[in-house]
Formats: sequence, C-alpha cells, structure tokens
Amino acid sequence: MPVKNRLAEMQAEITKWRRHLHAHPELMYDVHETAGFVVERLKAFGVDEITEGVGKTGVVAVIKGRSDTKGRAIGLRADMDALPIEEATGLDYASTVPGKMHACGHDGHTSMLLGAAQYLAETRNFDGTAVLIFQPAEEGGAGGLAMCQDGLMERWGIQEVYGMHNMPGLPVGEFAIRPGALLASSDEFEITVTGKGGHAAAPHEAVDTTLVASHIVVSLQSVVSRTVDPIKRVVLTVGTFETDSVASNVIAHTVRLKGTVRTLDPEYRAIAEQRVRRIAEDTASAFDASAKVEWTPGYPVTVNSEAETSYAAEAAAAVAGKVNDGTDPIMPSEDFAYMLEERPGAYIFLGNGDTAMCHHPEYNFDDDAIPAGCSWFAEMVERRMPAE
Repeated sequence: MPVKNRLAEMQAEITKWRRHLHAHPELMYDVHETAGFVVERLKAFGVDEITEGVGKTGVVAVIKGRSDTKGRAIGLRADMDALPIEEATGLDYASTVPGKMHACGHDGHTSMLLGAAQYLAETRNFDGTAVLIFQPAEEGGAGGLAMCQDGLMERWGIQEVYGMHNMPGLPVGEFAIRPGALLASSDEFEITVTGKGGHAAAPHEAVDTTLVASHIVVSLQSVVSRTVDPIKRVVLTVGTFETDSVASNVIAHTVRLKGTVRTLDPEYRAIAEQRVRRIAEDTASAFDASAKVEWTPGYPVTVNSEAETSYAAEAAAAVAGKVNDGTDPIMPSEDFAYMLEERPGAYIFLGNGDTAMCHHPEYNFDDDAIPAGCSWFAEMVERRMPAE
C-alpha cells in the first residue's frame, strides 16, 4: 500500500501505544488515564494547543500548518472508551481490568489519530488548522453530543469533520464508504404491561399479562413488515421479556418488555415510535390490561454528506490504491452522527481483516491496519488544506 513512509516507520511505536491502551481499558466518561496518555503523547509531539475536559473528559489538540491563508480548519475524530465485556483473547497484552476490554477497536482509533498527530506536527505540510478530537463515551454515553454541546465546532472553527471505524471482514488496510446514510439510528423502548395477577388454576379470574405481552411482541413485528416501505431499512427487536413472578403456577401481575428500533431513515424514527405506542396500548386494552410505553431516543442516523464523502474516498484511494465507495449501510449506530449533524463530513470504514466482530470477547484490533489508518487521517488534512 502507498502509505506515507514516515507512518510506516512509526508502526512499531504506534502499536506499543495501542497495546498499552488495550491493556488499560476505561468506560464511558471515566477515561482519565486514557486521556492523560493522549495528552502526554501530544505534548511530546509539540502540537500547538491542547485542551482537556471537552465534553467532560474529551481532548482537543490543534496543529497549525506552515501557512494559514484561507482560515481553513478540518476536524479528525477518534473515540477512546472501551466496553463492559470480559476479554477472552488470551493475548499477552489483554485487558488488566476485570470486566472491561477494548472490544470495538477504539484503542486502535485513538492510536492511529495519535500517529497522524505526530506526523502532522513534524511535517506541517498543509495550509490551515488540523483539529484532533479524542472523544469519550461513544459506547452508549453520547460523548460526541457532549463535545458538540461544549462548543466543539464553534470554539475551534471546524468546517468539516471526519471519522473512521475499523471493520472486521474487510481486508486489512482497505477502505469502504458511501454517501448518505451509513449507520442506523438506535432508540430504546420499555413497555410495562399491567393486568391482574392470579392463580394459574383460575385464569378466568385474572388478566394474564404474559399472554397480553406475548401478543404485543408478535404484533410489534408488523411495524417493519406492514408499516415500513419494503425498500427502507428498519429493525425492531424485543430483547427482554420479564414477568414479576418466577413461579410456574402464578399468573404475573406485570410484564416488562425492552427493545430497540433502528433505522436508516430519520422519518421512520417518528413513525416507529407512534406505531409501538399504539400497538402496545391498544393490544393491552383489548385484553382489559394496560400498557405504559417509555421511549428513549438514542443516536441519530449517521449521514455522510455527498461532497465530503468523495473527498474521503479520494484520500482512501490514494492510501490503499482503491476504495469501495458504494458499500452497503449497516444497522449498528455511532455517535459521530452528532458531529455530522453539526458540520459536513464523512465516516469511513477501515478493514480489520478476518477477526471476531466488534463487541465480541475475542475481538482484537489488527495492528497491521495502523499505517493505512494513520495515513488516511493525515491525507485528509493535506488534501483538504493543501500547502501554498
């Protein structure tokens, strides 16, 4: 691959950083040691500015180019947090923290952006300002939103923003992207069904919430099959079904259902919520029970803007020799979506090879992808803000 020679030379050192982070995972906003490690490296590189505590525990670094004739500023983002999973890789640098591991490759993302930071600080072969964003709490904590609410885009004058995620199943060092919706929104719901508890031998004297909730679960599948345009993508999953009794001879008084709705079309977020509420409430009513629906909005759809996607694809092709610029969208969610709601930009996938999928206890980031990832970050800055 025609990666940048300096970054290829740095691979061994960046791998050490990555494996250190892998061995010391932190969750959500509690990424103080990780952020401290990032700041220590950035100071050693001689970046121009470092700001800590953005979006609670995020770090923002500024690297100025040789010139700044147009007032341009490009944002590059990496996430820092790990997952509450017990690692099962058996690696000699496996997590040292019980119940926590880097099961999604954020250790790789952070290390690659650090590698790009060192390269950009050394070369400064661009006209403008590179803004490096090290974000906490991607895994369910909406750290991207917190950083935006803390004035990320305005304080650093970011005009475009770019992010990257590793992709198991895609060959190591290859890239994939698409304009428009790339990753789904994800909302959560909880339905509490209340009836009348009783003895299993006298169901006629009770209102059987287990039966009612079962009808609700089945009926909810019609949201996708009979409400959504067949060419659109919506996934509705009921993940838990809990009764208030564990006895086999008791009719439960209440049942609690929990699930998620994911879609690539923002319009269907509102439609799905309306249908879930209506189905749950009316189905329960038909059985003389009641249903209370609590809806928790999650991450929005990750939407790549058209022009910026082409810029990202061109940079990827320059690094890897080719790029899949029409990859299929997928249904996981990503809080980089909040940054893309604030500024035009794009999110790209970097191949992680034939590894376990993200969020699996045997997942591991492939260090051979490091030169390509670092090079793409650096290439975005040099291409979008070419030196005068």
